[in-house]
Amino acid sequence: MKKLILLALLCCAASLRAQELPAYRIYNSKGKAVDFGKMVRQLEKYDVVLFGEYHNSSIVHWLQLKATEELYNRAGDRLLLGAEMFERDNQEAINRYLKGETDDKKLAEEARLWPNYKTDYKPLLDFAKSKKLPMVATNVPRRYASAVAKKGIDSLYLEASEKDWVVQLPFTVTLETPGYEEMRKMMGDHAGGKAMNFVAAQAIKDATMAESILKNLQPGRILLHYHGDFHSKEYGGIYWYLKQARPDLKIAVISVDESEEQKLPLPADFVKTDFNLVVPKDITKTY
Repeated sequence: MKKLILLALLCCAASLRAQELPAYRIYNSKGKAVDFGKMVRQLEKYDVVLFGEYHNSSIVHWLQLKATEELYNRAGDRLLLGAEMFERDNQEAINRYLKGETDDKKLAEEARLWPNYKTDYKPLLDFAKSKKLPMVATNVPRRYASAVAKKGIDSLYLEASEKDWVVQLPFTVTLETPGYEEMRKMMGDHAGGKAMNFVAAQAIKDATMAESILKNLQPGRILLHYHGDFHSKEYGGIYWYLKQARPDLKIAVISVDESEEQKLPLPADFVKTDFNLVVPKDITKTY
């Protein structure tokens, strides 16, 4: 009888283990699994944290919020926030919202908010507001990136009043930046000779965000930046421009990948950065 009970308990325990489905895994630069707390403790040692995301991944957005909360618990008002999703010419509107001078409706009228703002970025902005933290609108206004994609970087003409919204011109656009050659090849088949225009449009975003970070970074503080994974994957994009300007900066990159496997292993061909999130491919999408 005792053996039967023991066998039943073992079967029950095995069944429970089988039902444990991780929502995410974190791996360090060596490919070793680490827990969330250890990642946050290490992030506190950096000047800049580049947190890549898949824009529609609910679990990645939740992890961004939790990482922000935990970093604030450790660093307090040493923490600064910045986001690709807010463009430089909308900074004043963001500031008014943070100060409580405007509400959600007014912010939507004054700033170009992304369609998934309410579910994915409003929690971050509201956290900044509750803790009186700055939120830097780092990205180039999309109309300039669109113009570059259509006609190239040399066609971009700025009025004096617009120059503060774009990285200082001229700036470097090179296929030596990780990810850019991959992008050129992807665009090449149907873009023809204009493929480099799309690379330049990506570059003006990355360079503007990097410049925005540098302008707002202060000694002894940590700037946590949210952006699409491609903007810093494989230490390219924003990371590359930051290092070109400030090789001394301590910069952590958090990259993302999705997996169909239940245990969420780090793919063998994944180019690892400082921290690497693997999330279920079928996780709830926000759009």
